[in-house]
Amino acid sequence: MGTTRRRGGNGGMEENTMAILDTSCFSKSTQHIADDRLSFLEAVRSGFLVPENAPAPTNKIYKEIFQILKVENSLYLIMSSYQLLLELDKRFPQVYLSTAKKSESSSPSSLPCNELVVVEEAWSPFAFGTEFSPNEKEDHGKTSGSLDATAFHDLIKDLAEVADEATTEALDIKPLRNMLLFQYLVSFLEGDFVIRNLAFTENSDWVTLRESLLNMILVSRKITYKTLIKDCLSAMCQLSQFSMDSSNVLTPSDTESPEVTEKSHTALAIALPEVIKHTCVSVQKFLSMIIELDSSKKAADMEGWTTRADGVRTPAMEIIMDELTYDKNILLPFFQALDKPKLKLDMIVQYFQKYIPKTSVSTRRSNDSTNNSIFGGVLKCFSNENNTKSIIKKINTEVAQLLLAHAFQAFISLPCQDSTESKEDNSLPEICKNMISAFNCLKKTDEHIVIPPFGKEALFTAAVMLSGV
Repeated sequence: MGTTRRRGGNGGMEENTMAILDTSCFSKSTQHIADDRLSFLEAVRSGFLVPENAPAPTNKIYKEIFQILKVENSLYLIMSSYQLLLELDKRFPQVYLSTAKKSESSSPSSLPCNELVVVEEAWSPFAFGTEFSPNEKEDHGKTSGSLDATAFHDLIKDLAEVADEATTEALDIKPLRNMLLFQYLVSFLEGDFVIRNLAFTENSDWVTLRESLLNMILVSRKITYKTLIKDCLSAMCQLSQFSMDSSNVLTPSDTESPEVTEKSHTALAIALPEVIKHTCVSVQKFLSMIIELDSSKKAADMEGWTTRADGVRTPAMEIIMDELTYDKNILLPFFQALDKPKLKLDMIVQYFQKYIPKTSVSTRRSNDSTNNSIFGGVLKCFSNENNTKSIIKKINTEVAQLLLAHAFQAFISLPCQDSTESKEDNSLPEICKNMISAFNCLKKTDEHIVIPPFGKEALFTAAVMLSGV
């Protein structure tokens, strides 16, 4: 189990800093309120980030900064509060690893143990169970206070609509605000989960992961877990499609939202595509964390560390693979958006295994088997005309080409230690050779084949790499 530590008090600094916002209730002008909020953010930065030995802000201060991010209509204030929260989390982490002292009985050569330290009563943008007031329970914390699992899921649903909202004539600040809010929440989840998962790996303490914010969201009875994963896929594909569509040009309109002034329109139009791109990355990061949590939970299950209270849920990878199998509309957009090579390669190989004859690629994996070693087997299967005909009867030639190209791109993007180049059948030259052979076999199988630009790029890369060996 980890230890807890309490942060020191800073009541005087809180009183002086919060006094800046207290005056806003007497201001009739929206501009005055914005000025007060800006002064407040600057005071927090100068008081808690600039001094080297400054104490952490109180929960009340954190809550006010978070509230500005959630409700503000000023692009500058939204960006300022977002950046300030990220910097505060980096400076004052809620959980961290501390090197524990060796016991007298431990071996002198043994490595020091990293102990998980959880800051007691630390602020969190998430709230579960009894942490809500009666009013906050009604809207799940959307307009005040922290968010619960329902509000977080609703935010993900809204992300799928961002592309449509951004291309409408009425340009609104809300999509950008929601995306930055989501990015921050994922960053906060990551800061909590990564440390706890590392502690679990080193100390075999499942409780540390069970109490992670990510796990608490996934086990919440307020959401449907499978629907959450599906909505993440939808949001990821929609956001990625918008980012890659160069025809999206945001222009001012007479019907524009009153929140967006003429002066801020240009800044918003420039910022929105970039924010959409980073939000897509955050969705991927969120899904990756869930997959890692599933892997750790499986390890804990095998060791008998979990209990009935942990429940049973379908691994996210299985849900994703089922969606990709039955919804062909998201298949290519998903892999086009996914920029994590190892995960992409693993998923594409799993997808192909659904359609490859069982005799072609062994379903048994040795202990040292890796995703890319199986990729070599997939390519060899495509080098056989009979197998290729069998596969493209179930998935069309275009899909097969693009998935092979994406898998090849992921393979060559992996670090050397993950590429198993020492294995003859899966060395880089062998993979390049089989990649070219697979496309040649596809040409023989389908005389009317048209190789897309991305496929040609992959073939060219394979040929260059092969000639340079």
